[in-house]
Amino acid sequence: MAASTESRKGHDHVPPGCATEPELSEASAPQDVETRTSSSRTAFSAENPKGLARHSGAAAANRTAPPIPDDGHNATSAQASLWQRTLTILNWMPKHCRYDPENPHGLTRLLQATTFTVANLYYPQPILNLIAIEFGVDNERASNVAALTQAGYAVGLAFLCPVADMVPRRPLILLLIAATATVWIGLCLTRDFNVFLALSFICGVGTVTPQLMLPLVGDLAPPEKRAASLSIVVSGLSLGMLIARILAGIVSNFTDWRNIYWLALGAQYLTLGILFLTLPDYPAKNKGLNYFKGIWGIVVIIVTEPLLLQACLIGFAMSAAFTSFWTTLTFLLSSPPYSFSSLEIGLFALMGVVVIVVAPIWSTLITDRFILLFSVVLGLLVDLAGIIIGTCIGKFTIAGPIIQGVFMDSGAIFAHTANRANVYSLDPKARNRINTAYMVFSFAGQLTGTAVGNRLYAEGGWTWSGGCNIAFLGFALLVAISRGPRETGWFGWTGGWSIRRDPPQSLQKDETTAAEEALTSGEASDASEKQQRS
Repeated sequence: MAASTESRKGHDHVPPGCATEPELSEASAPQDVETRTSSSRTAFSAENPKGLARHSGAAAANRTAPPIPDDGHNATSAQASLWQRTLTILNWMPKHCRYDPENPHGLTRLLQATTFTVANLYYPQPILNLIAIEFGVDNERASNVAALTQAGYAVGLAFLCPVADMVPRRPLILLLIAATATVWIGLCLTRDFNVFLALSFICGVGTVTPQLMLPLVGDLAPPEKRAASLSIVVSGLSLGMLIARILAGIVSNFTDWRNIYWLALGAQYLTLGILFLTLPDYPAKNKGLNYFKGIWGIVVIIVTEPLLLQACLIGFAMSAAFTSFWTTLTFLLSSPPYSFSSLEIGLFALMGVVVIVVAPIWSTLITDRFILLFSVVLGLLVDLAGIIIGTCIGKFTIAGPIIQGVFMDSGAIFAHTANRANVYSLDPKARNRINTAYMVFSFAGQLTGTAVGNRLYAEGGWTWSGGCNIAFLGFALLVAISRGPRETGWFGWTGGWSIRRDPPQSLQKDETTAAEEALTSGEASDASEKQQRS
């Protein structure tokens, strides 16, 4: 201690208690820290006892308090941590739902639960007159509710469905159902008609979940059973449409019309809860694909794939005839000689039960056994027969509309299912974008059929609108027979006329391999991300 004091006295310019530069370097040695600290405190206390107290307090604070990080860096870290926790919550799933490449998930009946959400599009249709009375608007403005809901659905088809080729399906499906159900609360509560219209559009955008399931079935089902599997999921679509129309008519006939919206809200949250606990995880097929490049790819595949364009044109014509019939049927049944009530007209939706029962049987016996174009042509012929019968006798007997409804529903489902099964074979990694292209054409057909059918019915009645439907189906048949099932070009029948399916070839194996590679690559990417996070 004395040596240390003398050394400090030798440096007059150094204040008492402050170490020189050599002493600082020596003090950095761990073994001498306590000794030099004690010497410094003794020398300093002799001349400045108050300073010693302040110095000791500061030193103690320095020894106990951790360094304070930069505020900006701290806030950024907190935000990143919050975002990571949010993603962890959203991506959580039960163990039995997680993807296992050694034991991948197969088809499940729960996929039909997602197709049931299509009912959101059809709840308002039978109660538009009640909506008009509630909001004090005319029937023409009230019809905008159904129109904007369908328009939102079209936007979702064009801009949300392609995303399913780029991200895992499970979180996307759950997010869409949750968002739509939350917005639906506004439809149950709002008293402003313009707000009701805007929310109807947004809910239409989110109600594209069923269209995410159809390509998924194409991924999971083997080619020889693809049509039968698709028909089961399509039956879920028909069931959703059927239940929506019937429930809306019954509930609004005996209670307030808003109760059907509250009932639909509960059904959506129930579906969300069931799927959260049971929906399997399916990895992304094109992880890292640019969104805008994917959207542009829809246009490219339409103009470069003859099979897809052929299917899209057939779907356009069938959808036009289908919606034209169902739109003008209301006018026919509400006028003499029938003069049915709204509830009685709504019960005509029960004809859809026939399709739900027959479609899987047809697909198993016909679609999966013969070439897909054969099933398309048969469906169009059934459709056409129903239109001809209904147009000829529909004004004189109720049997006409019933026969036409059953035949048109059945024929349309048969042809649509075969069309989808056919185009899904083009590119296993682009099935959602292929489905988007097909559905955009079909939706355009619905708009065309509604506009043209209503105009012709106003001008010439049931016969004129029926004649237009016959023309639509005639065009679809011409497109179907203009290109054979084995033709690789735009027109012709290269490869023969046989309706029997060709034996399995390498193309089918390549397709299956491509689908497996897509799933495997998605799983590998997910695994690498998990390793990085861990």
